[in-house]
Amino acid sequence: MKAAVWHNIKDVRVEQVQEPEVLPGQVKLKVEWAGICGSDLHAYSHGLSLEAHPISGQKPPLTLGHEFSGTIVEVAKDVTGHVVGERVAIEPLIYCGECYACKRGYYNQCSKVGFVGLNRDGGFAEYVIVDEKMVHVLPDHVSFEEGALVEPTAVSFYAVRESKLKPGDSVAIFGAGPIGLLTLLSVKAAGATQIIVIDLSEERLEKAKELGATTIINGMRDDIVETIQQLTNGGVSVAYECAGAQPTMTSAVASVKQGGQVMAIAVFAKPIAIDMGQLMFKAADITSTLAYRHVFPEVIEMIGTGRLDVKQVITKKIELDDIVEEGFNQLINDKKQAKILVRPISD
Repeated sequence: MKAAVWHNIKDVRVEQVQEPEVLPGQVKLKVEWAGICGSDLHAYSHGLSLEAHPISGQKPPLTLGHEFSGTIVEVAKDVTGHVVGERVAIEPLIYCGECYACKRGYYNQCSKVGFVGLNRDGGFAEYVIVDEKMVHVLPDHVSFEEGALVEPTAVSFYAVRESKLKPGDSVAIFGAGPIGLLTLLSVKAAGATQIIVIDLSEERLEKAKELGATTIINGMRDDIVETIQQLTNGGVSVAYECAGAQPTMTSAVASVKQGGQVMAIAVFAKPIAIDMGQLMFKAADITSTLAYRHVFPEVIEMIGTGRLDVKQVITKKIELDDIVEEGFNQLINDKKQAKILVRPISD
């Protein structure tokens, strides 16, 4: 079968690999659609750990892709909760189930946490093997394209749910990439009435406006904080940091009102400084989330009812053969792109 295999930095090859076999507790999917994530871009541009993952036992070269939907084509004999033919989305977290976090139900904080597609062969392939516990059934009226967006939507949805946001609140979202845009949809569904989005790209800001942002601000401006404070009469209730950079975190801290909150969603590539004095004088707080836990069913339901119209974030669909040039490189160079979906098997 064909798969997009990471070999080294800037070296992802679409090549023929052996079709995987089902082991106990596992199911085999025909992958329908898979989304390219910022983590995939980071792996492409900056690399993956070359060490074998402590749970999966796998190390590069491996197949990328952790945002995907598919059809079950085979189940292990001991799998009783799923059957061949089911349409499913995959929750790709790898966790031990034995550590302190796992025993409390906080499996996303597992001391050995990993991802299918980053620490084990993933969804940029015609077929993939996943554990039974990763499988979530899609209703018939939820498309496979929407199914591929359940995973990134869960990241934003979980962060918004864990934040202090209440209906009627004002928010600022720093960064209008896919996670920022999905955060926009999530805060809108949660009842935020004033939604300010900040980004360097005018194209991404226009997409944010299309999705429901009440105000868009170019990140090159030097009056971002002052503008937010004027618009909100003193600052936003919650600032969501979806860019993972020092300037946006600095602005996020300065943009929240007294008693407000900064929620960090993005992954930061290096340590940053935070003005604790500002937080103290505002009695504000700063927190973060990693991935998600226990939210996939709720996210699927909200997509199915239309409360989260994630289709709006899709900007391009491509074939697996084109994943490097039309996928990774396009996302790096073309800021008009938000979520690019990949079809491993052509009709």
